[in-house]
Amino acid sequence: MTGLLIVIAVVVLVGLFLISAYNRLVRLRNNRENAFADIDVQLRQRHDLIPQLVEAVKGYMKHEKELLTEVTNARARAMGAGTINEKIAAESQLTSALGGLKIAVEAYPDLKASQNFLNLQEEISDVENKLAAVRRFFNSATKELNVSVESFPSNIVAGMFGFRKEPMFDLGDRREVMEEPPAIKFD
Repeated sequence: MTGLLIVIAVVVLVGLFLISAYNRLVRLRNNRENAFADIDVQLRQRHDLIPQLVEAVKGYMKHEKELLTEVTNARARAMGAGTINEKIAAESQLTSALGGLKIAVEAYPDLKASQNFLNLQEEISDVENKLAAVRRFFNSATKELNVSVESFPSNIVAGMFGFRKEPMFDLGDRREVMEEPPAIKFD
């Protein structure tokens, strides 16, 4: 009789552990997805500003058609990405294309003096600052999920239910440049 009670107690404790670990993993996954929803809002604002920016610079940058096409195509890929991981990859490409555009703008003093361009540049800088903040929150949520997925004993439950390590919203080679707030210059 005592042996049966011990077995039942162990089974109940293991069951409670499994339920608790599973619920924690679900909560962490949902926190990560919620954090990406915040990023998604900022990305939509960014995507809405890009066509305006491209139009503002078209008249000045007649020789930079390839660069403008690259920015437009990167925006289209970013808007068409379906999963969080696809969006992360597409946004990294868009960030790189926008960086090339920012460098090219330096060669056009008349463009830099255009009030329309300055307003757009300020709006994009604001969105980029907000993106940096929500990206940090997303990466924190992702790190918390990844630690739980990889740590013993929750890694056993994670493996049983298909939880896996998720990628951070990494900026790749441009990380150092992008983590600094964008400079707005009024020459």
